[in-house]
Amino acid sequence: RISLKHAGRCSDRDLTGCASLVKRSGRNRRHRIMATEMEDRVSSGTQKLAGKYLTFAIQGESYCVDVLRVREIIRVTNITAVPQMPPYVRGVINLRGKIIPVMDLRLRFGFGDVPNTDLTCIVVVQVKLNDGKQTQVGLIVDGVEEVLNIGAADIEETPDFGSALSTEYIVGMAKVKGVVKTLLNIDRVLSNEAAAQLH
Repeated sequence: RISLKHAGRCSDRDLTGCASLVKRSGRNRRHRIMATEMEDRVSSGTQKLAGKYLTFAIQGESYCVDVLRVREIIRVTNITAVPQMPPYVRGVINLRGKIIPVMDLRLRFGFGDVPNTDLTCIVVVQVKLNDGKQTQVGLIVDGVEEVLNIGAADIEETPDFGSALSTEYIVGMAKVKGVVKTLLNIDRVLSNEAAAQLH
């Protein structure tokens, strides 16, 4: 650093060096500010996802939905098929006089069809359709696990899998006790086309 006392005797080389240092310092400061802003945005996004989740298994992997969206969990019952539905929409059930569409999450996520087991169940959730209406949908899962309180520090944004894979219904990935759990946006799991036909 050049002392102000001797600033009058600074050579052109000294001044050039000072200017270069100032310029680099300015760039470094801008980079630090940009990095901090990016971290704040990521932190804000994961903070919004923090909360209580119901976790369930599909194909040996763990998935989560906001527990406030869960209405009830029931055993697999008789499902009435609906014509011209996507394969993952099994049909509808009559739940205490209310007709509810049922979706097989295994098929929705591209996994193969397997016979039901004693653990297979239907998770009835509240979803919001594109027109703003609220409705209930049954999700067939391989089995329910537990209710977890997931903090923001345990959540990361959805990785970029490239344009070949659709991840619109995945909002983040959580790490709980060394296990990765996928956080779902339940409003996006039912495709727009299927929702329009069912309602």
